[in-house]
Amino acid sequence: MRIRGVGQAREWGAAHPWAVDAGLALLVQAAVTMPFVVPRPPELEPATWSAYGLTALTVLPLVWRRRAPMAVLLAVLATSTLYRLALEGPGQPLPYQGLLCVYTIAVLAPAWQRAVTAGLLLVAVPVSVWLNTQSARELTFSLFVFAAAYVLGRLTDARQRAHLVEAERAAARERARIAREMHDILSHAVSLMIVQAEAGPVAVRRAPERAEAAFEAISATGRDAMDQLRRMLGVLRDEDSGDGRSPQPDLAELPALLDRVRAGGLDVRYETSGGLAGLPAPLAATAYRIAQEALTNTVRHARARTATVRIDRSGALLTVLVRDDGRGPRTTPGRAAGHGLAGMRERAAAHGGTATAGPGPDGRGFEVRAELPVPSPAEVGA
Repeated sequence: MRIRGVGQAREWGAAHPWAVDAGLALLVQAAVTMPFVVPRPPELEPATWSAYGLTALTVLPLVWRRRAPMAVLLAVLATSTLYRLALEGPGQPLPYQGLLCVYTIAVLAPAWQRAVTAGLLLVAVPVSVWLNTQSARELTFSLFVFAAAYVLGRLTDARQRAHLVEAERAAARERARIAREMHDILSHAVSLMIVQAEAGPVAVRRAPERAEAAFEAISATGRDAMDQLRRMLGVLRDEDSGDGRSPQPDLAELPALLDRVRAGGLDVRYETSGGLAGLPAPLAATAYRIAQEALTNTVRHARARTATVRIDRSGALLTVLVRDDGRGPRTTPGRAAGHGLAGMRERAAAHGGTATAGPGPDGRGFEVRAELPVPSPAEVGA
């Protein structure tokens, strides 16, 4: 809850930079007001309203610190110098305005402005100390606090850049995940519909009673694909949908998938062992998608008559095996290879597993095998 609140505060600040800068200026104004309200020693002149007004004038430019950091620094240096030379007002324990300017320049300004700022400070700080106490102690302390403000600004810039890079990587991973989901849904559905549509005219001539079943299978496959796409797009449009990930399939839905494949004319056998209950949802979804993509390749490329899907859980390893009696995927000359096999490898690698594809036993048919580690309950909870 606390992390969420911090994140919301950062989002609000990014959306309202003027409000943040005005708030910081008010905070600095409160800090520089303290020496004016604290009673001064009798031997010193009382604080005047003119001195306080000029002090406020050194704070005002901070409202524009992010829009023109160098100009704001120069304005602060000029008004602070005027205050030191023209008025006998209370001193400040820290140069709040200058420190905030240096921090902002270190975060936002290009390298040449940072170099100019360093040169200005190497002149302005010793001059200010000479006008004040002329002590080495104050000079050392002043140089230290300005250097600390600069280093803190550079660290903040590095952290923001790292966060941006990570956000871009996360966005790229999410785009790749969505692309895999779209590919699996559309490729599988369109492949089945093509096979069934090609078989339809033959069935009309030779077995009219089968033609109706083929057309019903096309309709059912299309409706299922549209439903999955609608769910995915609906989640992507919903800004308040948790982590923004689309609903994932489960191994419990695999028999329905096999029924649709069988409706296209492929005889599919389904075998399980080891007990599949209690698998983490992401792992079960990956196993489902790998089996789906392997069957899609069988339907599109293999010219197979039979296929076997086997899901085996043995200890901390889940094995997905899809084997057919066809010829295996082929790449047509002039056409790029599909993304299905690469997608399966990516899905397996995301869980620390592997996926391989190649000829079946004795070189007959084609086989896809994925081995996926099953995390322990403690790992899932972490």
